Amino acid sequence: MAQGPPEQLRASATVTAEQPAGPPFRSRVAASAALGVSLATLAVLVFFAAHDALFVLISLVCSALAISMLWIAATNRKFRWGAAGAAVILVAGAIASLVAAGRGSIAIALIVAGIAVASALGTLALRWEVRQVLANRWHPAPATRHGVVLVNPKSGDGKAAHVHLIDEARRRGIKAVLLNQGDDLRMLAEAAVTGGADALGMAGGDGSQGVVAAVASARGVPFVCIPAGTRNHFALDLGIDRHDPVRALDAFGPARETTIDLGEVNGEVFVNNVSLGLYARIVASDSYREAKRRTVAEMLPELLGRGAQPFGLSVDGPDGPIEDARVIQISNNAYTLSSLAGFGSRACLNGGVLGVATLSIKRAADVDRLVALEAAGHPERYEGWRQWTVRRLVVEGPASAATAVDGEARTLQPPIRFAVRAGALRVRIAPDDRGASPAFLHAPVAVSTLVGLARVVRGRPSGIALDRTAGTT
Repeated sequence: MAQGPPEQLRASATVTAEQPAGPPFRSRVAASAALGVSLATLAVLVFFAAHDALFVLISLVCSALAISMLWIAATNRKFRWGAAGAAVILVAGAIASLVAAGRGSIAIALIVAGIAVASALGTLALRWEVRQVLANRWHPAPATRHGVVLVNPKSGDGKAAHVHLIDEARRRGIKAVLLNQGDDLRMLAEAAVTGGADALGMAGGDGSQGVVAAVASARGVPFVCIPAGTRNHFALDLGIDRHDPVRALDAFGPARETTIDLGEVNGEVFVNNVSLGLYARIVASDSYREAKRRTVAEMLPELLGRGAQPFGLSVDGPDGPIEDARVIQISNNAYTLSSLAGFGSRACLNGGVLGVATLSIKRAADVDRLVALEAAGHPERYEGWRQWTVRRLVVEGPASAATAVDGEARTLQPPIRFAVRAGALRVRIAPDDRGASPAFLHAPVAVSTLVGLARVVRGRPSGIALDRTAGTT
């Protein structure tokens, strides 16, 4: 059952706990200068094109929007290239208006220089928040003395072997434990801590990460995620380079550390998400591992179309019970999702909440629209898609429910109870890893950049870098 007022729970999914108190003095100066140069540039435009009202209007609009687009391009990765392309077109429009007004190269040079300087100063003023939040999120940690990494040689088509991960670990003084067929991963992790390990690492897929993370949490030692699986969603949200598992080993040396939440399903830990219904059926298919997104698109019509058997799952939503949901996904903090298969990322892992997403189909005709939105990477635009956050949840259903726990197929017996273990796990990452997920970096523009700069001048966060929810609606 959903616990607490939904509005309060949604608010808790924001990154407010990491917000800095206010911008540094240099950022306030840069914001003031950016606004001043912008106004001066527009004044110069008016001066050079004053004899023709049409040219004044065109040049003013193009220049003002160009400056704003360049600020967006510099501070928002999601719209970086679109904003940059728009800025180029707008600058060209401003130049064309000056040429049409009969103004020469001096006027054009002044306007282009003004746009460039205003953009650079605005970028300097606006980007402080992302840097400050990451500085607040991660703190330096000394090197481990007895680090142990458990290695699954079969994960990711043998990725650990391809990069000689065990040799690299031993070269760094890290004890590497190879997981053989039939071994109990949890027992190996427990034995490592009993044997003196002061940090536990796991080189494998997300299912294995969850097992070792649970032991690290219970035994009070920090955890190191080594992305040696196929998708490595957990590493993605920790801001680890998923394509360089060897570099992730540097987290056993002088590193950065933070505390994150863990999810719990019927007392068992998960690091990413638990899916029931549609996605759980898809995970069980033989083709899923090799072609995830294609498998999802191919199986949707079969699992959702006419004659499809209902899953019988229900859950309490923020506006009342949701009966016969086709998808229920519960995540350790909330996702910004781009697929029913859980592709996406989380803005933070320390919000102290579970993210909940459900999908309901009312009419058979809705399936085609859902398939099209899924293929486009925007299932959230479907009318039967809901997302919210809670601290505890109970899913009701039939005698047994197909389930995917961190991408691993399972069967659970409802009622299935979920909870979040806030601040349960210490995590280490390499010093040069980013430490931020795409959902954090690809933040939507919450306010105009002009308003954002004005807020910085007044000593307040701009609202652009930090006003990002963790995927709630």
